[in-house]
Amino acid sequence: MLDARSENEFAQSHIPESQNLPILNNQERIEVGTLYKQKGPEKAILKGFELVGPRFHQIQKDALAKFPEKKIIIYCWRGGMRSQILSWLLEMVGFEVFRLKGGYKTYRNFTFAEVRKDLRLLVLGGKTGVGKTQLLKTLSEQGEQVLDLEGFAHHRGSSFGAIGLPPQPTVEQFENLLAEKIKTLDPGKPIWVENESRKIGRVILPDRFFEQMLKSPLIDLQKTEEERIHHIQEEYAQLPKTELIQAVKRLQKRLGGLRTQEAIAAIQEDNHPSWIQNLLIYYDKTYDFDLHRHETEKTLSLDLSHLSLPDQVNRLLNAKQQLYGN
Repeated sequence: MLDARSENEFAQSHIPESQNLPILNNQERIEVGTLYKQKGPEKAILKGFELVGPRFHQIQKDALAKFPEKKIIIYCWRGGMRSQILSWLLEMVGFEVFRLKGGYKTYRNFTFAEVRKDLRLLVLGGKTGVGKTQLLKTLSEQGEQVLDLEGFAHHRGSSFGAIGLPPQPTVEQFENLLAEKIKTLDPGKPIWVENESRKIGRVILPDRFFEQMLKSPLIDLQKTEEERIHHIQEEYAQLPKTELIQAVKRLQKRLGGLRTQEAIAAIQEDNHPSWIQNLLIYYDKTYDFDLHRHETEKTLSLDLSHLSLPDQVNRLLNAKQQLYGN
């Protein structure tokens, strides 16, 4: 899959797993676009060939290196001139070329609708540290339908959420990744998803999808505070102290000055249970607020304290049957 758009367009969003080989780079696209508006298509086309012509051979070499099998799908924004020119160039050196009708715009129309269609969601809730992500991963390994929203967003959904993860995608690219997963699932069967706020870091969940989350059955997981602290420590204790401290500082207005300083001191002293317990006071209040957004009659409380992982998963599968039947 080959994206013929400029580097900036590709960085904003693209078809997942496609590679970028621009016909016009960022500056050239601006120059040609401005000329098109001011003097019409003919002048713009001539300018485009003037700019790109000397690079034709390099574009062909790059494509041969990237795609030795010489069989590709090409797209640009609307399936117009840029993908046509790239198709012509690559066919000349033996490529079998397909073009995406309507271009990336058509693909985005598809993904926009896909992430807003009706789904049978089953929301996995619970306070910070109950191990929701681990449980979703295990459910997926056992053949359950799972949407890993935090995985697509490259964020764990808290002030500490971005530490050690790749940069977050744009909202558009997040929707593309989510749509690619949804299209592989059966919308008539329950789909597990972790309870989230409307925003995961900088990523905003699709409006219709988020509304469905709020109206779907929610399993509120319960574990002891000791278990939760241990789980958080396993996940965060090895992260750089400087980044942990910065994350605490971002919460200073909500934690207050004293608790912030106590948490920072505990991080510096490697007293992980102390700073984690300190922050749970804040995160537990936040979760209680979020929990009230769900309909009470659709919330099922499930105590998983002191259970092995297989037993926890079995309890969840029984709860799914209770909420959705067979």
